[in-house]
Amino acid sequence: MGGFVYILANMRRGRTYIGVTNDLVRRVYEHREGLVSGYTRARDIKRLVYFEQFGEIGMAIQRETSLKRWYSRWKHDLIEQHNPEWRDLWDEISQ
Repeated sequence: MGGFVYILANMRRGRTYIGVTNDLVRRVYEHREGLVSGYTRARDIKRLVYFEQFGEIGMAIQRETSLKRWYSRWKHDLIEQHNPEWRDLWDEISQ
């Protein structure tokens, strides 16, 4: 079973959250609707700004662990390489 690593943000260059899931659409929906308690809901972090897909969930978990160790600047640079405007990618994945 495959997996995804995703980054949510509350605004451009704002707070970010890195997560892993086997169902990206479901998980981002849960964040957007406030169904996930904790860090993202408390800080209004809902916008999907980056994601990567992996063939195996274990690889996604390894990537998540690695990204969580990065400095904020590195995470922001990664997002801007793929999504310079920090657009919400929800419409692209939910169709």
